[in-house]
Amino acid sequence: MRAGGPPVMVTGLPRSGTSWTGKMLAAGGELVYVNEPLNPQHPPGRCPGVLRADVTHRFQYICDDNSADWLPAFSDTVSLRYRWLAELRANRSPYDLARLLRYGAAFAHGRLAGRRALLDDPFAVLSAGWFARRLGCRVIALVRDPVSFVASWQRLGWTVYFHELLEQPLLIRDHPELLELRALVGSQDRVAKAAALWRITRTILARTPGILVIPYESLAADPLPAFERLYAYAGLRWTPAAERRIAKACSGGEGGGAFRWSGLSRTAYRPMDSRLALRDAARGLSPDEAARVRALTASPS
Repeated sequence: MRAGGPPVMVTGLPRSGTSWTGKMLAAGGELVYVNEPLNPQHPPGRCPGVLRADVTHRFQYICDDNSADWLPAFSDTVSLRYRWLAELRANRSPYDLARLLRYGAAFAHGRLAGRRALLDDPFAVLSAGWFARRLGCRVIALVRDPVSFVASWQRLGWTVYFHELLEQPLLIRDHPELLELRALVGSQDRVAKAAALWRITRTILARTPGILVIPYESLAADPLPAFERLYAYAGLRWTPAAERRIAKACSGGEGGGAFRWSGLSRTAYRPMDSRLALRDAARGLSPDEAARVRALTASPS
C-alpha cells in the first residue's frame, strides 16, 4: 500500500454517475482526480503523460495474462508520476499543452502533499477486479437502474459497438457470456443493445471479488450519508469541509457551484439537485420501451 493509503477507482458503464461520484470523493482534498485514462478517444484518453500505454478498444480488458505493459503504466499513474516528455512528444496542440500543465502540476503537487490518485474511468468496468487485485485500488462500481441507463443513452444518441468487446480474446475467455452479444452485432436496435450491455456488465460485476458495487440511485437519493459510507470504504476522512462541498454540489444551487470545470476535464458532471435528477431519469423512453428494457434486463427466474 502506498503512503497515504490505496488509490481509488470509480467505474461503471458510461452514464452511471462515475464523474459525479468521483468529484464528490475528491471534495475532501485527499485525492487527485484522473479522468478516463482508458478512454480510447483523445481527449480525455491517449495522453501518455497520464497513462503510458496504447489503448486499442473501448472497455479495454486487462488481466494478469496481458498486464506486462498495463501494470507499469498504471503503477506510474496511481503513484502520480507524470511523463512530461512522453506527453510533449505525442500531444502539442494548445489544448494538449494546457492539459499537460494542469495534470503535470496536479500530479506533482499531489505527490508532495501525500495525496492519492482517484481514477474515474467507466472504460475500466470490465477490468475492475484487476485494478483491485494488482494495484490495490479501492474500487467503487456504480450500477444505474437499467431504464434510466438506457434512457440516458437514448437521449444522447449513443450506441455500443459490440465488436470492440468480441475482438478481445482474453475478455471472451474469462466472460464467455459476452458471446451472446454476437446476435446484436450490426443491429440498429439501440435499446436492445444498451440493455444487453447493462445486463452482462451487471452479471460480471456481481461476481467480481474485491470491489464495492453500489446503485447510483442510492447515492443520489440521500447523498450525505451515502458518501460518508463511501469515504469510509475508500479510507478517506469525512470532514466538515467535504460535507459542506458535497451538500452544495448536490443541491443544484447555482450560487456556489462547488465544482465548476475549467474546460480541460470534459466530464458529464455538473452541480445538480441529485434527488430531482432521479425524477425524470426515464425521460426519452416511452412506457412500452421502458417495459421492454425491464424485460430485457430481468434476472432469469
